[in-house]
Amino acid sequence: MAVHVMADPYKILGVARGASEKEIKSAYRKLAKELHPDRNKDNPKAAERFSEVTQAYDLLTDSDKRARFDRGEIDIEGNPTAPFGFGGGGPSTYRTRSQSSGGDFGGFGNDGIDFADIFDGLFGGGGSSRPTSGFSGRQPPSKGANVGYNLMVDFIGAATLASQTVTLSDGKTVSIKLPVGVETGSKIRLGGKGQPGAAGPGDAIVTITIGKHPHFRRDGDDVLLDLPISLTEAVKGGKIKIPTVDGPVMMTVMPGSTGGQVMRLKGKGFHRKSGGRGDQMVTLRIAIPEDDAALKAFVDGWDSRHDPRAHFGM
Repeated sequence: MAVHVMADPYKILGVARGASEKEIKSAYRKLAKELHPDRNKDNPKAAERFSEVTQAYDLLTDSDKRARFDRGEIDIEGNPTAPFGFGGGGPSTYRTRSQSSGGDFGGFGNDGIDFADIFDGLFGGGGSSRPTSGFSGRQPPSKGANVGYNLMVDFIGAATLASQTVTLSDGKTVSIKLPVGVETGSKIRLGGKGQPGAAGPGDAIVTITIGKHPHFRRDGDDVLLDLPISLTEAVKGGKIKIPTVDGPVMMTVMPGSTGGQVMRLKGKGFHRKSGGRGDQMVTLRIAIPEDDAALKAFVDGWDSRHDPRAHFGM
């Protein structure tokens, strides 16, 4: 009859039985960095070992389970040992932080240890993966790990919801559609594009960053533009060509327009979550040329009694 030797979490982590919680966390940090699947994509044994050390860490950082294990009442998986029970307990619950709280894909774990700190400097941005899930139960995860990507989207592409391309860690490219209301920090989940696992691959989590534009600015769902016009255009008015996120359009400037006046182009902004689009708000800026002799001569001969500051009552 084969003899089953119970796994020892202390030996797995390489710590003494009387190790402090600080020593246990330190040992786990070191092993997790070495064995994480993102650093050992071609070494399945490293992934198995990673799950093993995580399971040991989960038990030894739970004071009640640790005491019961030390007394021989439970095994490393938390199942009762004879004569306390029949063993072979059912599967434990596994949750990722994103599933349980709906937020923060940047770190994981719930035992007072900052996993983002553990992997700080190990997984960079710009298309590299970063761990996004943690272990809250006794069993290792059945699905592969999620992989994080950063995607820079240009301002006009974000405003018009232009199709984007993401290059995955395996070199394959995926075309994605931007969501309405997209903004810096928006996340897009690509199902099944993460690390492989026994019960299927994890997901790819794409975090959006919208780039700046040399002329446009964003205000909510509206696009802002400062538009220089000449003195002649301000005085006489007329139709002028102006840029928008959808391409150039003609806009009418009324005679006698002043600097700082704001004009609205409807539907030329970002796509709203509630439907429709924001507007483009155009602020007129009268551009006076420097050292224009003809303009100076005109002003010298112009006899205007209009006082633009009369309303100050001075």
